[in-house]
Order: sequence, then C-alpha cells, then structure tokens
Amino acid sequence: MEIDIFKDILVPVIGGLGIFMLGLEFMANGIQALSVNSMRNFLARAAGTPIKGVLAGTLITGVIQSSTAMTVMVVGLVNAGVVALRPAISVIMGANIGTTLGNGLIALPLGPLGLICGGIFALIYCFAKTEKVRNIALACMGFALIFYGLNLMTGGLRPLRNMPEVMELLQTLKADSYFNLIKCVLIAAAITAMIHSSSATIGIVMGLGAAGVLDWTTAVAFSLGADLGTTITSWMASLNLSKNAKRAAYAHISFNIIGVCITVPLFFVSIQVLHWAMGAFGMGDPGVAVVVDGKETFPLVPVAVGLYSTVFNIFNTALLFPFVGVFERVLSRVGRTDEEDVEDYSTPKYLDSKLSDDFAKAVPAVQQETARHLQAGAMFLNIARGDKKAPSDPGEHYLATDILSRDIRNYTANLMKEDLPYEQLDLIASLIEEADFTAALTESMHQVARRVKREKFSSPAQAIVNTALDKLDMSLRDIMPDHGIPDPRMPAGHVSFPEVDELRARTLAMGPNAGAGERGTILALLGSIERAELLIRRIDAERKSVNRQTVVARAAARKENRERPMDEGTLSPVPAE
Repeated sequence: MEIDIFKDILVPVIGGLGIFMLGLEFMANGIQALSVNSMRNFLARAAGTPIKGVLAGTLITGVIQSSTAMTVMVVGLVNAGVVALRPAISVIMGANIGTTLGNGLIALPLGPLGLICGGIFALIYCFAKTEKVRNIALACMGFALIFYGLNLMTGGLRPLRNMPEVMELLQTLKADSYFNLIKCVLIAAAITAMIHSSSATIGIVMGLGAAGVLDWTTAVAFSLGADLGTTITSWMASLNLSKNAKRAAYAHISFNIIGVCITVPLFFVSIQVLHWAMGAFGMGDPGVAVVVDGKETFPLVPVAVGLYSTVFNIFNTALLFPFVGVFERVLSRVGRTDEEDVEDYSTPKYLDSKLSDDFAKAVPAVQQETARHLQAGAMFLNIARGDKKAPSDPGEHYLATDILSRDIRNYTANLMKEDLPYEQLDLIASLIEEADFTAALTESMHQVARRVKREKFSSPAQAIVNTALDKLDMSLRDIMPDHGIPDPRMPAGHVSFPEVDELRARTLAMGPNAGAGERGTILALLGSIERAELLIRRIDAERKSVNRQTVVARAAARKENRERPMDEGTLSPVPAE
C-alpha cells in the first residue's frame, strides 16, 4: 500500500504534537488553580522521600504502562510547583522500572481512551457550575490529551515500519562488536524518540526478533536504545516550562544515559549471564529456532528482551539511587542565574503549625509572614526598574506570592477557636482582612511590573513612569517603614510627588511625542498605581482598627496564669480590658 507522507505522517505527527503540548499546558494550569496546599501535602505523603518516590513511580507506571506519560506528568507537576526536584528524580527512577513490568501490555489502547476521557472532561469543564470542578476537569482533560497526542504521533510514524528502506536497515544490523552495539543503541534511541514510547519500540523489536529478522543479541541491544530514546519526550515536554521542570527532564535524560554508558561495556558479559540464566531456569536457548507451520520462529527472543530490559532498569535504579542527592545538587546548578538565589517566597518562613494553639505566639508569626508577603510584593517595583538582582519573570514571582498568600490565610483562619474571647476573634478577622488586602496590593504591583516590562517607552514617557514608580515606592513606606528610597537629606514635608491626576494630565499632554499605545500603557499603569495606593491606605487603616499589641499581651498573660501552679498563692495582673 502506497504511503501518503502528508496525510499519513505529517498531519498526525504535527497535530499530535500540538495536542500533546496543549494537554501538558491544561494539566499544569488545572493543578495550579486547584488547592496547591492540599496537592502539596498529598504528594508529600506519596513521594515525600526518595524511597517512596521510587515506589510511587514504579506502581503508577506499572498501572498506566507508559513511563513517557508518567515522566511528562512529573515534569508538569514540577512546573506547577507541586513536586520538588528531589522527589521528582526518584519518581522518574521508579517510572523506568514500572514500564518494564508489563511489556506484554504494549498494545493497550491508551489513545482512544485518552480521546474519550478528554471529551468527557471537556464537557464537564464547559457545564460545571463551580470553579473547583472546572479546574479538576481541566487537569484531567489535559492528562487525557497527553495520551491522545502521543497516540496520534505514534500512529503518524507507524507507516515508517512498512517502508522497505527502514526494514532493510534493520536487517543489516548486528550487535557483534562494540562499534555495532553502539550503532544499534543509537538507532533504537532515534526510533523511540520518533514514536515516543520505549514499550512500543521494545514490542517492535520483540516481533522482529521472534520472526528472525534480528538475532536475539541485537534485539536486546535495541532495548537499551529504547530506554535512551524515551527521554526525548520528557525533554520536549519541558521546553516551555520552568527551570525546575527542565531539570526534572534532564534528570530523566542523565539517569538513562549514565545507565546505558555503564551497561554498554558490560553488555557481552551480561548477555552470557542472561543466556546461562535462561538455560539454568529451564527456559531454553533464545537463539534456537522452533518450526511452527513450516516456518522458523524464535519464541524466546521476546522473553530475553523483556528480562534484560527489566533487569537493566532495576540494576540502573539500584546503582544510582544512593546518588539522588548528588543528582539534585548538580542539576540545581544547571542553567542557574543570579535571580534564582533570590529568596523563595512560595514557602512560609514563620508559620509553624506547632504554634497554632498558642495565640500569643501565632499572631506575631502571622504578622511577620504578612510583612514578608509585602516585601515580596514590593520586589515588583525592582522588576519594573530592571534591577538585575530582582526575579526576571514577573509571572513566576507572582505565582510564588500567590501560594504564600493562600498559606497565610489558611493558617490565620485555622487560629479561630470557638472558645476564644471576642477580642481575639476580632484580631484574627483583622489579620485575615490585612492578608487579603496585601494579596490584592501584590496583584496590583504585579500589573505595574508586567506593563512596564512589556512596553519600550520614549524619554518623556519614561520620565513619567519613573516618577510614578518613585511615588508608589514612597507610599509603601506608610506600611513598610524600612522600604523604598533612602530618607532625603531635607526637612520633612519638602519632598513630594505629583498626584496620579497630574501624571495622567502629563501623559495626555504628550500628544504626538508619544504613540497611542504608549500613552494607553501609561494610563493603565497609573490606574494600577492608584489602586495600589488605595490598598496601602486600607492596610494601614486595618492595622490601626484593633489594638493588636494589647490583645496579644492579654492572651499571653492568660496563658501564663493557666500554666502557673495554683499553690503559689499569688495572682499575676492581666492588662485591663
């Protein structure tokens, strides 16, 4: 049958690649929009340590029978900030073992299953009434589309097997020397990279070996290349993702490359061991043909390939597992820039669950963490000014501050107990209000940084932008005394900035000296600054609405009185109500 390269190969390959990348994006977005804290805690239990990570990767991949899909999932979770790099490396190690546990299930129809599941979750997404259900459906739809995209790419490249040139190349290969062994490994890696499935490559090799097209030693050599080629998909999945997601993909690549490099020098010795083991356990010689219906076949070749692939991945994991920490340290330096040394604001620094039952200690911790959140928000001004020490990506920094904001609000809400006095409940409510205003302020400053970074301003326009940023910087000092420009060497009240209305008038007066797009960006920027200043005043007013220091002092005194032994005969004074 004649193959139409455009219809049979190009269309499904390009379409499948697009669906694959879109599915990855949907899955990451859905996970991020869900309760990040709950997901983080769940995955900490499932893969919180390297051993648990290996077991989780082995079991899950053993069920779905695709280390490629599993690795892509891990890369997506790392990109979403749900899984850290260290457990991700161990999960990928386990995925390599899991995919070898069911090579007999290579023909599992994951593609059609992915399409129907994607359709079902797409309908749920369209008709769901709550945001939580929509986000769950979005994540599940993305996961299903990953399978369907991989299936389309595999189907598009499947006609290559029927091309005589490809078959002739396979028949001329024989792993009878180290040079030919390396050639076989590289060719198998290239084929696996094209069809995005090591299990599929091993299945093809099993068929070719059983038919006698490849001798059993060459078929086993091809299984090594399949393990190497499957890393290409995780690399593709990480192309447009965060640096940590790229590092997770690099862990997969380096893990398999190191394993293959260690195994190649030992290949012929390991083949002899495999030949002996199969004979010792009564399986027989994989190189001996069996005549079935007048045709020679080699039924033990698939058994040999499956055994070798399984033992290789278990050996590789056992060998490299003690070096998970080394992998993490080395990969953490790959592509590292100065901005990565900036503090990680996605993880709370002062919120300690052990303090949640001690009101007098928990409240100061919340105040410190909220001040830290403000500090993270103020960094958007450094981003807008192009400070080299500031985070380079406003979007990634905003995601970190958003996660921190959720942690602060959840922690503060959990301080509410039914037996607390009204003044303590009132203080907790005030802290929640401040945290909410702080999150809104951070979002406004994110908009400021995003708009400034996106536009290239002329000199007159840049002067207005700089004045607006300095004005917001000075306003922040009302709630952050140590922030902003240094104290001027002038008497108080002699330094002032124009109001937003005046800056707006200057922008409109630029006329032909600035384009419409440039003036529109500045006006939107001034709107964000105006909202930010309003939120700064709201935060300042909220802090003054409750005498926090007095309420905390009373709480500490009550706790001290409860803990004081009753036989001391003295009473400690409690601050007046």
